[in-house]
Amino acid sequence: MPESPAVPAARPTPSDPAELSAEDGKLVILARGARGRVGAVEGAAVRDQDGRTYAAASVSLPSLTLTALQLAVASAVAAGATRLEAALVVTEASTLDGAGHAAVRDLSADAPIHVAAPDGSVLGTVVE
Repeated sequence: MPESPAVPAARPTPSDPAELSAEDGKLVILARGARGRVGAVEGAAVRDQDGRTYAAASVSLPSLTLTALQLAVASAVAAGATRLEAALVVTEASTLDGAGHAAVRDLSADAPIHVAAPDGSVLGTVVE
């Protein structure tokens, strides 16, 4: 069985919230909707290089655990995305999970990753 790549354990802390563009504002709606539909811990949405969006909720099964951001990135890649313009995660945590952060950075070194509270208010943005 192949070894899994190491996932950063660090939880990046978002900087002060930036004013969201209208396109990034749509990500908030998509992520909140994905989270709310299934009552998940987190919801996330990403926008690819062509402006297509992908939303997902966290998955926690006995045999599979994915953060919402990991699943949104995986959905984008499965649809042919090669780069991300932006990402957003709706969570009750005050930091971004390391695995989701790593998944976004696999496709884009500079895409902003916005972190929002369940009510949709943006807590901050990770740009590193």
